[in-house]
Amino acid sequence: MPLPLESVDDYTLLGIDFSSSPTKAKPVAVAQGRWEAGVLKVGELHSFTNLDGFEQLLLQGPTVAGAGAEEGTPSPYLAVIDMPFGLSRELVDKLNWPGAQRTDKRAWGDLIDFYANLGRDDIRSIFKAWCDARPAGQKFAHRACDKPAGSSPSMKWVNPPVAYMLHAGAPLLKKAGVFIPGMQAGDPQRIALEGYPGYWARQVLGRQSYKSDDPKKDTPDRRMARSELLCALEEGMLLGIRVQVRPYLRARLLEDAKADHLDAVLCCLVAAWCAKRADQQFGLPQRIDPVEGWIAGIPATRPV
Repeated sequence: MPLPLESVDDYTLLGIDFSSSPTKAKPVAVAQGRWEAGVLKVGELHSFTNLDGFEQLLLQGPTVAGAGAEEGTPSPYLAVIDMPFGLSRELVDKLNWPGAQRTDKRAWGDLIDFYANLGRDDIRSIFKAWCDARPAGQKFAHRACDKPAGSSPSMKWVNPPVAYMLHAGAPLLKKAGVFIPGMQAGDPQRIALEGYPGYWARQVLGRQSYKSDDPKKDTPDRRMARSELLCALEEGMLLGIRVQVRPYLRARLLEDAKADHLDAVLCCLVAAWCAKRADQQFGLPQRIDPVEGWIAGIPATRPV
């Protein structure tokens, strides 16, 4: 589906590092950018310390003032969000949850409505029972995109708790009526795609650590890794896209031991790449399981 506006330059590009329980210490981190003269220019970083702010962003988009726009006018956006959008087909089918054995356009919405009504304790109990009943090495049910991305299964409830991220975030995507290719036929001027910045960080750093949720555990090596990753973005080493970040924002990205906004910039990079491929399913596979979804920018066949 091509973008409804004349140019990808008309869309604000958002990279979002999601938190299921945002706080001042661990917010929903947003990097906001635009295509300008063939370069992705990241001009703003935002933080939301509650889910209300994230929901309003989904509903209204970032407000901009510019040519032909009144101040405060919501702008069309394409957002890449670091959170799972779906669950494993194997898991859903065997649990016989809504969406089981279905690939119709309402399968994802019915599944998310059901999942949202579960409590976190319910989710943990159900998923733990699933894992306890399976042999070692095969505990979790994976989505088709997990292996090529090297991402955690979306049913994992700890380290990282992506099952809770899905529980907190996906219902807001549904409620906001955003367009999600292959999953939800929403507003084509508000587009949301799943992202995974860890994949792109590994293309530059391998398994070298560049962040820690405990700022006291930040090290010179981690800071150097963040610098190396940022330089790779600026030099166009990832996806062939050069990224420009304002100097004062660059300093913030280097100083942030948790790297929440640096991960958001990586997601913004993927948003830029996807926007250029809007008429090619945003670079996603032509066929997407609506229960599972797909991680934007990840090749369908190439292993990590």
